[in-house]
Amino acid sequence: MTDLHTNPLFGRLADAERILVAGAGGGFDIYAGLPLALSLIHQGKEVHLANLSFSHLAGLPVEDWAAPDLAAITPDTAPHQAYFPERTLAQWLEAHGYPATVYAFPQTGVQPLRAAYRALIDLHRIDAVVLVDGGTDILMRGDEAGLGTPEEDLTSVAALAALDDVPQRLVVSVGFGVDAYHGVSHALVLENIAALEREGAYLGAFSVPRATREGALFLDAVAHAQERTPDRPSIVNGSIAAAVRGSFGDAQFTSRTSGSELFVNPLMSLCFAFDLPGLAARCLYLDRIEDTHLMRQVQSRIAEFREDLVTRPSRRIPH
Repeated sequence: MTDLHTNPLFGRLADAERILVAGAGGGFDIYAGLPLALSLIHQGKEVHLANLSFSHLAGLPVEDWAAPDLAAITPDTAPHQAYFPERTLAQWLEAHGYPATVYAFPQTGVQPLRAAYRALIDLHRIDAVVLVDGGTDILMRGDEAGLGTPEEDLTSVAALAALDDVPQRLVVSVGFGVDAYHGVSHALVLENIAALEREGAYLGAFSVPRATREGALFLDAVAHAQERTPDRPSIVNGSIAAAVRGSFGDAQFTSRTSGSELFVNPLMSLCFAFDLPGLAARCLYLDRIEDTHLMRQVQSRIAEFREDLVTRPSRRIPH
């Protein structure tokens, strides 16, 4: 039980000294965790950043690898690669005087990803991990009509779910509504959050106002990433940033969404926080992906699980 004026997420992290903030689903997911990470840094915490990566990591030289399936990305990593969110973030961090290493995990199954997390946790003696999803498909338990793109997110959840010696393992979901494009029913997201509340795994929500130091820095980081990756800017973080700025409705910010009608709104800037073991316990197929080594195995196991499943139909939010 906490006091109303105490944020439960930050309360859980109060005694942590070395915190890992990690993007769960690849691409620019780690950017969705940047306001939280910066807030923890500003509180004097030692914070490390990592991301399940969509970048081309296989060609990196041996000296860039801290451990198997764990690359240490700096501002100077792979300058020839146009798309490299982890390097772009490292460059922004360096320009603003923050520690400028962002760790990257290649797309693998649960077992190698867990080993890579284990190596990173041991390397920095991490005592808390916050797994961040830009979107809400990390909250899908598997029986919904549409799951979005859960493979990377739930591989990350499964990898961390077994690391019981880490004192705090948490999940933050930012960008409510952005996964509607991928078939996620956000009425079912709310239903899932309500169930997690009943089970004691929901830690509440808080916004990222642009008037805060962290909110302003987040907007700057997203703008920097859009400038450095003009052909593939992050739609998720662009939507979150638009919401933080106070935009509403069809607030277009990239040609990637031309032809689609956006619904940018204040809910997109909310950070929904959860206990990771509690979230993992509600996933209906997590045991089926436990022994996977390749991402395509995760994809096939989820597909097999859903073959004969009677799903919960999509619902509309009635107001």
